[in-house]
Amino acid sequence: MTNVYSFDGILVFGLLFVCTCAYLKKVPRLNSWLLSEKKGVWGVFYKAAVIGTRLHIAVAISCMLMAFYIVFLK
Repeated sequence: MTNVYSFDGILVFGLLFVCTCAYLKKVPRLNSWLLSEKKGVWGVFYKAAVIGTRLHIAVAISCMLMAFYIVFLK
């Protein structure tokens, strides 16, 4: 189990948040509802979706490395 207050827990949360927002950007109804705001608190979802779509290879590699770390090394 990964603790949220540890550094690796924060990394896991961040990676999952970016991956989830990038996936939600591909769904048309959720894209217009959740990711329409580009500023403010709701803008965090939009910015995470942009990071996930533009850096999809780096995000995917870091997700696999984090999964390997949690499963085998921790």
